Amino acid sequence: MLSDHYTSLWHSATPTRRHLLGAGGALALAGLLPATASAQGAWPTKSVRFVVPFAPGGSSEIVARSTAAELSKTLGQSVYVDNKPGAAGNIAMQEVARADDQHTLILGHIGTLAVNPYIFDKLPYDANKDFKPVSLLAKVPSLYVVHPNVPAKNLKEFIAYAKKNPAKLSYGSAGNGSAGHLAFEYLKMTADIFMLHVPYRGTGPMMTDLLSGRLDAAAVGAAALLPFIKAGKVRCIATGSTQRLPQLPDVPTVAEQGFPGFEMTQWYGMLAPASLSQDHLDKLAVETAKAVKAPDSLKRLQGDAAEAIGGTPAQFAQFIAAEQARWQKVIKRAQVKPD
Repeated sequence: MLSDHYTSLWHSATPTRRHLLGAGGALALAGLLPATASAQGAWPTKSVRFVVPFAPGGSSEIVARSTAAELSKTLGQSVYVDNKPGAAGNIAMQEVARADDQHTLILGHIGTLAVNPYIFDKLPYDANKDFKPVSLLAKVPSLYVVHPNVPAKNLKEFIAYAKKNPAKLSYGSAGNGSAGHLAFEYLKMTADIFMLHVPYRGTGPMMTDLLSGRLDAAAVGAAALLPFIKAGKVRCIATGSTQRLPQLPDVPTVAEQGFPGFEMTQWYGMLAPASLSQDHLDKLAVETAKAVKAPDSLKRLQGDAAEAIGGTPAQFAQFIAAEQARWQKVIKRAQVKPD
């Protein structure tokens, strides 16, 4: 063997020759180690596909593209966004759960991770077993708004009016099980009020009826509502964030108005298929946590009233578990079913 041959040469050599052999061996070893380490850590080796389980536009698009743009700078390969909407995100989640090419990721969401497991009788994916959490990217606060015809200037007045007029008020959402649906059901459960839910097929048609006065209220992500609030077409009575938004400094949070600890945000995080190797996951997690806090990324997110989070895979896993526990209770009490 090579090692035996090298040992024989060493013992039969003169001191000078031994010195040369030792130096040569060290150089050979130095040449081998970097190549081996490079082969083990060489990831990604091609473009990375970042799947978004929703149609283009909205907060999910901004969060995904901001993160992808920064990761393209640091990973040494292009990271591109691929929108695959349909079936409340289930189609995309199923596809990525089965991916084993080490170069496919997906944008996780409150719906696909904490809602769908409890409203669908059967899912084509397991939210906890088929994916590895990478990092919680951002939170987008839900804003509680009413049509100007509703005689309530803030949440306390709104709750009082709802209790005096049971079943008179209606609120709309983008569909059963949507973030807006759950946001209002969570408020109803917390404040002990009743309102009629009117589900729509998307935020667009729901907003049309809200702006016309055919709906009384809604809870929608901040980005979609801020222009209408500033134009006076809807009135924001509370934010679901833990702190007041810079864009709406005069609007108190739900927590400030009598419900400590209340938080309602749409959140987005990065997930990898369970097949992604641990060393690749570790590298991706570090770079992703930095990417979401990069100056350009922060600028994009803040413009959408989104809060950049970042964090480790373990922290994201704990967050998902807590959200699942919370929304399972809300869904069961409200008897939420998919469209």
